[in-house]
Amino acid sequence: METTSGIVFAVEASIKTKLEAIGAVSKEKAATSQEAHFSMKEENWLDYIAGGMFARVKKTRDGRFYTAIYSNLSNIF
Repeated sequence: METTSGIVFAVEASIKTKLEAIGAVSKEKAATSQEAHFSMKEENWLDYIAGGMFARVKKTRDGRFYTAIYSNLSNIF
């Protein structure tokens, strides 16, 4: 289990970095997986990583992705 959580953490960090690099930091600026140049491994984990209510990577209804960047924790709640 620890190995899996380490893999998920690393893949999530890679996805967030790629989304931030192309400016996909809001719903309006969300990007497709092709625009973000995700690897096959990242694409395989996308639904799991972007599936939670408190996930930092979000998926729009039309299948685009963005990362939620918070300046402080008060913006989360």
